[in-house]
Amino acid sequence: MNATNLVGSKLIKDLVTENGVVLIPCNTILTREHVEFIDRHHIPLDLLELERLPRDMTNESLIFKATEEIREIFHYMRRRGTVPIEEVQSSIIPTIHQAAEYPTLYSVLSGLQAKDDYTYRHNIGVGVISTLIGKWLKLSEADLGLLTTAATLHDVGKIRIDDDILNKPGKYTDEEYSLMKRHAEFGYEIICNTPGIDHQVALVALQHHEREDGKGYPYGITENRITYFSKIVAVADVFHAMTSKRVYKEASPFYQVMQQMLSDSFGRLHPVICNVFVQRMMEMSVGSEVTLTDGRKGRILMVHPGDPVNPSILAADEYIDLRKNHHLHIDRLTR
Repeated sequence: MNATNLVGSKLIKDLVTENGVVLIPCNTILTREHVEFIDRHHIPLDLLELERLPRDMTNESLIFKATEEIREIFHYMRRRGTVPIEEVQSSIIPTIHQAAEYPTLYSVLSGLQAKDDYTYRHNIGVGVISTLIGKWLKLSEADLGLLTTAATLHDVGKIRIDDDILNKPGKYTDEEYSLMKRHAEFGYEIICNTPGIDHQVALVALQHHEREDGKGYPYGITENRITYFSKIVAVADVFHAMTSKRVYKEASPFYQVMQQMLSDSFGRLHPVICNVFVQRMMEMSVGSEVTLTDGRKGRILMVHPGDPVNPSILAADEYIDLRKNHHLHIDRLTR
């Protein structure tokens, strides 16, 4: 097997050195970073005992697997009050990195749309999207791994909030909303009380609702006081929340989400991170099949650098430049 074809395979036996040091543990789904590590260290491929996973494991079924794993880990944390960080890093982080090996925008989003398990799937969704952003921003391998961990654990403080509040179908009372906002502080405390976790992970749990203009929470800090990882996770968090169906709202139309992300880059979210995110997400959409707001179906042909959220569409035999059709937009991606 060629090294480049290893991505998506699962190790069915620990990869160890001659001295018995585990390099990659059993049951790890190999990502691009693992493959680069194997190649960089000239590890013979015949030492790898692998199971090839179905191709669609990189999409919805892969996200489902990670969601079930994070559900079990959150239940553990409710009982113990600390994060089982070794389990997170050995089972969930590799799965998220594999899910971020995106072939198309639709294949990414189809797996991330929360069904009836938003509380858990949201953590995986933010982990995947943050990882994509980290790659686009050319983070180092070490920083990317740290970012993925921080993003996946950003909402860990919600384990201290009752499910009947988390899943409430109507509007929160002032008291309930005040408690909900405290999940950022709860998360910081839980992570800080867990040995072996980088402090940056705790800061992301604390700061992912802070905003550039100081209108976030819990402390209303601005710009330079918010960590870079927290700014990335904030972008991923807002996007996934808007594109997910919740108990109290439907998912927002695709064009509204992307327009809102651009609007938020003026004051609320970090402008460079937000604009890189929108541009690259739209570039990933080229070739995707879409439904327009007038019901017509088409395919995205071209994304325009100066106006990425209004691409050119081929609908039947008609070429449509959405930049020139101000009342027509992409409602949703269908494939």
